Amino acid sequence: MTQEDGTNDNDRPFFTALLRPYRSLGPLGFAVTMLGFGALSLGTGLFFLSHGAWPVFGFFGLDVLALWLAFRASYRSARVSEEVSVSRTDLMIRKTSARGAVQEFHYNPFWTRFHVRRHQEFGVERMAVSARGQDTELGAFLNPDDRESFATAFTRALARARQ
Repeated sequence: MTQEDGTNDNDRPFFTALLRPYRSLGPLGFAVTMLGFGALSLGTGLFFLSHGAWPVFGFFGLDVLALWLAFRASYRSARVSEEVSVSRTDLMIRKTSARGAVQEFHYNPFWTRFHVRRHQEFGVERMAVSARGQDTELGAFLNPDDRESFATAFTRALARARQ
């Protein structure tokens, strides 16, 4: 059935999900961690400096720099996302890399297979969509609980698309 705006009901997504990696430390936690670690390094460095071991003072600054670089890399990797939408006529997966590069994949829901590899102890290890020789992995950055809930919801959405 066609709507007033010219869109077809079959083209309208009934399932959408935005997958993003989880980061437990927010901006305030990062600031507190860096200030605490910096103060501890400064205090310890000053102790060594007062005892004549002046080269050690610089190495404590390198530790703070290394921690800051590690957090920066972690927050950069958190910009990764995957958008998944399912309608009766299209399964769309849009992947955005940490650098902002976007890849978009389209599948016909009737011909698509959803592969879930599970481990007895750890749960869902890998999820992928495939059809006609094309394979797209989903949610590789998610934790096991989020992979499990997404796999359940996505399986239901594909079943609904095929009805």
